[in-house]
Amino acid sequence: MPARRDMLKLAGAGLLTTGFAPAAARAEAVPAGSGCMPSSLSPLQWARGLDGQRKADLGDGRFLNPIMAGDHPDPSILKDGDDYYMTFSTFDSYPGLVIWHSRDLVNWRPVGPALTRNIGAVWAPELCKHDGRYYLYIPTKGPNTSWVIWADRIEGPWSDPVDLHLPNHIDPGHAVGEDGSRWLFLSGGDRVRLSDDGLSRIGEPEHVYDPWRYPSDWVVEGFAPEGPKITRHGDYFYMITAVGGTAGPPTGHMVIAARSKSIHGPWENCPHNPLVRTTSANEKWWSRGHATLVEGPAGDWWSVYHGYENGYWTLGRQALLDPVEWTADGWFRMKGGDLSQPLAKPAGGVPGPHGMALSDDFSALALGAKWNFFRPAPDEAARARVEEGALILKARGKAPVDSSPLLLIAGDQAYRFECDIEIAPGGTAGLILFYDDRLYCGLGFDGARFVTHQYGIERARPANPHGRHMRMRVTNDRHIVTFDTSGDGGKSWTRFDRGMEVSGYHHNVRGGFLMLRPGLYSAGEGEARFRNFTFRALGA
Repeated sequence: MPARRDMLKLAGAGLLTTGFAPAAARAEAVPAGSGCMPSSLSPLQWARGLDGQRKADLGDGRFLNPIMAGDHPDPSILKDGDDYYMTFSTFDSYPGLVIWHSRDLVNWRPVGPALTRNIGAVWAPELCKHDGRYYLYIPTKGPNTSWVIWADRIEGPWSDPVDLHLPNHIDPGHAVGEDGSRWLFLSGGDRVRLSDDGLSRIGEPEHVYDPWRYPSDWVVEGFAPEGPKITRHGDYFYMITAVGGTAGPPTGHMVIAARSKSIHGPWENCPHNPLVRTTSANEKWWSRGHATLVEGPAGDWWSVYHGYENGYWTLGRQALLDPVEWTADGWFRMKGGDLSQPLAKPAGGVPGPHGMALSDDFSALALGAKWNFFRPAPDEAARARVEEGALILKARGKAPVDSSPLLLIAGDQAYRFECDIEIAPGGTAGLILFYDDRLYCGLGFDGARFVTHQYGIERARPANPHGRHMRMRVTNDRHIVTFDTSGDGGKSWTRFDRGMEVSGYHHNVRGGFLMLRPGLYSAGEGEARFRNFTFRALGA
């Protein structure tokens, strides 16, 4: 697409002038031949699951993307017999690298976190299985390197991380050659040899592939070849790569392919590149890329990749499922169009429950799959315990910026969460919407005053009539945020006199590739008690 046309479409959506996402746009009609199923459903009518959260499975043989709502970027998927396992980048959230399980590629349930020790911000991991053992290859920032952990059972226990000493590459993709050699393919078209046990590297990275380049007048964030994934099919190894930049203009991120009859090359670029690309800011899903091919339960093929939802950069990059067709020339194409419409589910799968409730009665400490600390210290987990139906969280720091809050991933456009909170003398606690330690909002309180969090700073401190115990409610209705408080356990509510608009709390403003997450914090002195945490998604 010519640059002028891209620029005009972006400007018409308000993206080039404000830096903020426009309100969610209704997707345009899908072109004929896209592979999409006709439907009378609105593109915004998902099925509803636990806590009213949206889910992909429509219950009639079709699904509507995303398969994993909310921030589930850089999906790495493993087919293991009849089972599928998937994990995602978890950046500074710990416990991290939550592994999810499915038997139909559409409904997913958490197995649990594989990584409990903070080794840095986790970017684009690779989950694989070799000779009966599971491996996770984990690139990190701060320190800049890659690690490996392993387990004999997917449920764990997982080993301690082993440093592979790869400071200049991200996004490892595991591959086994026709000669049995093991490799990690890396960002930038490079690769490095692995030892037979997969726990160390042999030699230095080498450059083996020059990725296909898009026309120079396309509107992209940058070339940035990343996320190489290797699939062996028929006579070829296929390398799927992302180029064009992960965020920035919606038209940037894309999926390209190359193939070789040997793991050692040479690599031939697909003549149909790019295989996936958002071409208009009017589309439902933006910046689509970082794809992996996977065989479905009945032997058909699919691709899992991520994308931003139009108007909801705040939800981060969500996991999308796209049907794949192998073509007579030995290549393949994605058939799902712009993914705005329902698609036929993969054949032969066994559906199961999807997701998990975000509401929490604190009968157990659900660290990992549900709650994660942000950038935790080595002793962070010791701050939290459950006791008689309460989460007791020891205070740390003075505000969310330095308190390592506990956070959830919420994947709906609108939701409400509330909790009973009791603080000790000298303590401050509250509920927040948290992007990172420099960009968050929320409401906290001490024994005498509220504290308003906005833009990552502390603002007004009006009087608190409830003392050290209250119930607090936060509503995020498509980026319009309101707060309510109650001194009688939620029987009556008082609207707090400061509302907020948070559509700009996202990567293209702040950086970091994260999402705006609901959560809670405890700062100051002593401990805070949180009870009866309830979450409810609000429908379209």
